[in-house]
Amino acid sequence: MKLRAFLLVLLAMLMAGVATNASAHGPRVRFGVHLGVPVWGPVWYPPPYYYPPQVIVVPPSPPPVYIEQAQDAPAESGQQYWYYCTSAQGYYPYIKECPGGWQKVLPQPEK
Repeated sequence: MKLRAFLLVLLAMLMAGVATNASAHGPRVRFGVHLGVPVWGPVWYPPPYYYPPQVIVVPPSPPPVYIEQAQDAPAESGQQYWYYCTSAQGYYPYIKECPGGWQKVLPQPEK
């Protein structure tokens, strides 16, 4: 009986000496005494934690901007005129100078 108690104390001291924090980074040798009935079966682990997906927000592109260019406004009553020189019998810009003065003429389509 004394031998059995001596062996248990010796075994407990041996286990205490082996299972220290210093041996946590080195090779692991474990000795142990298990009392009870071995249980085999499924072991429950908590479900793994998944990080939520990263949300990427892309702002919509601005709508296209259309700039309407204004038509050149005619000087008088919405009509554009050609300028005819009677003395030279020609139109501006083909004739640069007109001694008798320019005459305003409405443009005529070609026939």
